Amino acid sequence: MSNDPSFIPFTRPSFNQETIDAVAEVLRSGWVTSGPKLAEFEATLSTYFGGRPVRCFANGTATMKIALQVADIGAGDEVITTPISWVATSNVILSVGATPIFVDVDPITRNIDLNKVAAAITPKTRAIMPVYLAGLPVDMDQLYAIAKQHNLRVIEDAAQAFGSQWHGKKIGSFGDLVSFSFQANKNLTTVEGGCLVFNSDTEAKLAEKFRLQGLTRQGMDGMDVDVLGGKDNLTDVNAVIGLQQLKQLPTYQARRAALAHQYFDTVRTELKSAGLESLKLELPVENFTESNWHMFQVLLPLEQLNCDRAQVMTELKDLGIGTGVHYPAITGFTLYKNQGYKISDTPIAERIGRSILTLPLFPGMADQDIGRIASGLVGILKKHYKN
Repeated sequence: MSNDPSFIPFTRPSFNQETIDAVAEVLRSGWVTSGPKLAEFEATLSTYFGGRPVRCFANGTATMKIALQVADIGAGDEVITTPISWVATSNVILSVGATPIFVDVDPITRNIDLNKVAAAITPKTRAIMPVYLAGLPVDMDQLYAIAKQHNLRVIEDAAQAFGSQWHGKKIGSFGDLVSFSFQANKNLTTVEGGCLVFNSDTEAKLAEKFRLQGLTRQGMDGMDVDVLGGKDNLTDVNAVIGLQQLKQLPTYQARRAALAHQYFDTVRTELKSAGLESLKLELPVENFTESNWHMFQVLLPLEQLNCDRAQVMTELKDLGIGTGVHYPAITGFTLYKNQGYKISDTPIAERIGRSILTLPLFPGMADQDIGRIASGLVGILKKHYKN
């Protein structure tokens, strides 16, 4: 991150003084690991999700791995997922001994193409793990209809979708196992962390065991371990940040939506005034009912440019504008190629992974930042446009 105060990073978390004071209070209390604030945070999240059981974890990778363990998915099992995600999504499938099956994405939503899922189901398929890229959910009715028809578990990688909705219902307030991340760039952050929403207290209690070495305590001194667990608990320091962030979430969400509206208007205006109506710059789905606007991502028209994405990013950086790539197709990584996956098997994901660009979007941005970003981006595209 640049030290230049005029530099616009692609994201930046917001912490008010009340949050800083709350963290200091936890530090002074002497109880800084998992304790009363964690219990309060989990109870508050449960209320947010309509009373469903919730448990928090050290990060959003642990939430997904433990969801797989709770669903008893392991060696010999297949899990259908998307190649356009942070690699953690498929890494956790490998980590429990199961096999990721990658289904190509929809070119408009950039999420897994549910119309192609049925063809990927085999007798070994145990679950579907969709990802809600940039906070945009898949068609939840279609997703759960497929799962019900084929008797599959659904593990929702809703890492980016805290605050997103489907037909007026919060993502996480319904469905099967739903995983959220609270990493630093998320709409609600605990700096690092995540949570899982469960169907039953039984599943939540099993996840608690997996979270902390498989341990169960009885009475003052009794302990037992009956499953193999890890060390994935969330601390009270993290939890108190999450409690404060929840209070500010409606304000954050409204600001993100307002900035996204500005992006659509300003980018289109800039393209028109630059005479670039024929430039195929692909904007995200203009959805202001379901998406939480975690990110604003465009697809660069690389076939119309005489430069690559890295050059566009470099020139934006020179203008004091940070960008990101979320994400290259997982099937292009060496780990996955070495296991026989081919990026050519998911051609839409391959194209999106090569051309997607994340522009700055976070509540602390100023209105004029959008104009500066849009003007800078369109200027660079015009410079490199192959007429």
